[in-house]
Amino acid sequence: MTTSRPTRFKYFHYFLQALRGQEADYTQGSIRKAIFMLSIPMILEMAMESVFAVVDIAYVSRVSVNAVATIGLTESVVTLVYAVAIGLSMAATAVVARRVGEKDMSGARVAAVQAILLGSAVALLVGLLGLFYAREILELMGGEPDLIAEGHGYTRWLLGGNITIMLLFLINAIFRGAGDASVAMWTLVLSNGLNIILDPLFIFGWGPVPAYGVMGAAIATNIGRGSAVVLQLCILFFGWSRIRITLRAWRLDLAVMLNLVRISIGGIAQFLIGTSSWVFLMRLMSTFGSEVLAGYTIAIRVIMFTLMPAWGMSNAAATLVGQNLGAGKPERAEISVWKAGKYNAWFMAAVSLFYLIFAPQILGWFNSADTVVHSGALCLRIIAAGYVFYAYGMVVTQAFNGSGDTRTPTRINVVAFWLFQLPFAYVAALLLGWGPMGVFLAITLSELLLSVLAIRAFRTGRWKSFRV
Repeated sequence: MTTSRPTRFKYFHYFLQALRGQEADYTQGSIRKAIFMLSIPMILEMAMESVFAVVDIAYVSRVSVNAVATIGLTESVVTLVYAVAIGLSMAATAVVARRVGEKDMSGARVAAVQAILLGSAVALLVGLLGLFYAREILELMGGEPDLIAEGHGYTRWLLGGNITIMLLFLINAIFRGAGDASVAMWTLVLSNGLNIILDPLFIFGWGPVPAYGVMGAAIATNIGRGSAVVLQLCILFFGWSRIRITLRAWRLDLAVMLNLVRISIGGIAQFLIGTSSWVFLMRLMSTFGSEVLAGYTIAIRVIMFTLMPAWGMSNAAATLVGQNLGAGKPERAEISVWKAGKYNAWFMAAVSLFYLIFAPQILGWFNSADTVVHSGALCLRIIAAGYVFYAYGMVVTQAFNGSGDTRTPTRINVVAFWLFQLPFAYVAALLLGWGPMGVFLAITLSELLLSVLAIRAFRTGRWKSFRV
């Protein structure tokens, strides 16, 4: 008892330090402490994101089945924006972390500016497409006429305002690369807190605010995320993090930008492969009707509720890899990855057990229709069965990205998603007549394959010599 109490108090002290964002050097000292200090704000950050996702779908599910299906179809397209944002974010985290590890704060600032400029240009282009072609996008995704009539406003607002999504991802990636995980966390607390408050206001109406239905969810998202982006820019301008960007720093540096593009191409391709596979699966699920599609959409949102914190642990590993490689400590980087993977697996195993037991009850919280609950619960159970394997796969994949080697995970994604997942889903769901279960099995088995391939590639150690 006398030895456990000091340990508990020590980690409680670390917890408070992590929330306050006290500056620390993660290239020396205890690896367990470094993982803990980085993971806590990253896990809370991702947990906030997943809480919002679940609350959002809970509100929208009270509007109509078509409203829920609209979110599913729109977000399968928005994930292509996420792919670009995450790809650029991987490059920003890798380069900023490497510069910080080298004690080159000027280089970290230059990389941050180029990432923001590049992301803004891409977001503006996508925004124009969303503003003018919202109906056509839903029609292309297989939406029925009544769904398009009810939901096109949501698609227009979400795609049209995607710059808030892009910059929120990118600037938080810069903070993480610098080791300022708590700053990224607090900006998402603001963003998702506002979203949760504004969602019912704009969806159902209140006082002078009319009821916008499902479109109100997108309006709330833009306001919430836009407010967080304003806070992020203030933090960068006023130097409330390790990186301060003055007005004079906002200029093009083509050499640094091209280096970011070079690194991000692999990251963008990596997530485009994964998200384009998700678009295909969503299109495939739409053939089974709106209720089955709604069940799948709710299940995926619930799954994201626990995958987001797991991604927080994975992002901690990426930062540790980047900073330790920059400091010339590749062995410390490798040990950090295996330890982060172990802790992630413990978490995912507990969540998997909960989902396997209580899947129908969880789906019943969102919708009482038998078909929605049945298909959603089946999806939740089959995907959760592979959670422990995903835990290691996520951490190892992010470790590659943190080193700047985004090409290896891209090749692995091609094999796992395009060469295995999509053919398997099509054959099992349609040709073999397994229906939605064929799609759910394809997701689980492909993620298992990805984890095995990623671990094998990581053990070769070639990522240790990758230069950014």
